[in-house]
Amino acid sequence: MGLCSEGETLCRTEEKCEIQMTEKRKKVIIVTYYWPPAGGIGVLRCLKIAKYLLRHGWEPVIFTSSTKAYQFLDPNNNADVPAGIEVIRVSAFNPIAFFKRISGRKKEVPLIDIMATPAVRNRWIDGLGIWIRGNFFIPDARSLWIRPATRSIRKWLKTHRADAIFSDGPPHTNTVVANNIAEEFNLPWVADFQDPWTQVDYYGHMKIGPRADRIHRRLEQRVFGRADFITIASPTWASDLKAIGAQEVGVLYYGYDEEDFTDYAPQQTKQPVVFHGGLLGDDRYPAPLVEALSQLKQEGFAPLEDLKIKLAGGVSPNVVARISEAGFEKELTLLGMVSRDDVIREMAQAGFLLLPVNIASNCKGRIPGKLFEMMRSGKPILALGPIDGDVAHLLRITGTGETFAYDDVEGVKQFLRLYCSGNSPYPKRGGMEIRELSNEAGAQQIAALLDRVSRKTQ
Repeated sequence: MGLCSEGETLCRTEEKCEIQMTEKRKKVIIVTYYWPPAGGIGVLRCLKIAKYLLRHGWEPVIFTSSTKAYQFLDPNNNADVPAGIEVIRVSAFNPIAFFKRISGRKKEVPLIDIMATPAVRNRWIDGLGIWIRGNFFIPDARSLWIRPATRSIRKWLKTHRADAIFSDGPPHTNTVVANNIAEEFNLPWVADFQDPWTQVDYYGHMKIGPRADRIHRRLEQRVFGRADFITIASPTWASDLKAIGAQEVGVLYYGYDEEDFTDYAPQQTKQPVVFHGGLLGDDRYPAPLVEALSQLKQEGFAPLEDLKIKLAGGVSPNVVARISEAGFEKELTLLGMVSRDDVIREMAQAGFLLLPVNIASNCKGRIPGKLFEMMRSGKPILALGPIDGDVAHLLRITGTGETFAYDDVEGVKQFLRLYCSGNSPYPKRGGMEIRELSNEAGAQQIAALLDRVSRKTQ
């Protein structure tokens, strides 16, 4: 049982620690479009922060969207929602369902990223959709939620007390809502940019015109001027934000939840069972891995007789086609959208894990959220991307994997040979313990920031 802040009463029920909240606890409004039962990686950042904030003196009040807005559900995430907290759901028109219908996509298949997973047919509709999204849905496709969410929080604050506000983006619709409330009620505000806004890698591909670009940048600068502190998911991106005017900026890693690994039982194997979970778009096609496998197959590398390539999540049809054309159609298994628990189980059964960082101008700072669960899994990680990037740095200091440039086929071949021989395929340099990257450590970091910014208004 962990230490508790003043005013907490802990009780043990069915091996779970439920925290009974009192009026002495400080309250923070959390603005997050995604909340359980939503699935996918996007829901986890605020969910895990809220889960552990209670242990550090802050009671979260959640303002989120209607469950009808979620394309992918994972009921297992409900287990992480702290008992007794207030969750207010706000409905708004969601244009994604309409777009999927007119672009010929199946209703039941989530549309995670229109550019990373293009339609097989009606490509011109995708192009039109990107242009409309970039120029009329500002800051993002969830922007119609801004007004109703702002009204709902305003109404709640008329009869309730809040000591601070926390928001997470993208979608930066959350950021705009929080900015509105922070300005109107003079609330201390920690704004989380897990991904950048105008500096995000896909911003330049959104066909954004001069007018829309001015609006985006004006809204972003407004945040820089009002937020008491900004967090972002990587050191490189923190420096990038400071370069365009942000002042108080710190790094908040995505992290992993140790409780998700309570029953984790990794299987040790030298078989080349490759697993990737999450979005695998055209900009993440693992070309050096596929080429290395092709060359080793031509050389008669015996272990490849047991090769399996297992992909879970949204996978671009182009990626599937290219892997099949390379001669690995029989070895490829598409698992579709699966729960996070299933992803962890797949990692336990895998030989090694694949992490392709998307090819983009600012990919040096891209740290996919799934990296932290991958590092905790104990399985070797083969990452593709800049060897001087933040992912490469984390893999080096934790001793959990190795990063190869997208043109380093020979390096990947050496990784595969070492792995299949039972030797470590990467140098264990170490220096950081995985537990330092836990969600609880991140929540403690946010609690300290909320304490700091809330003292400014006392």
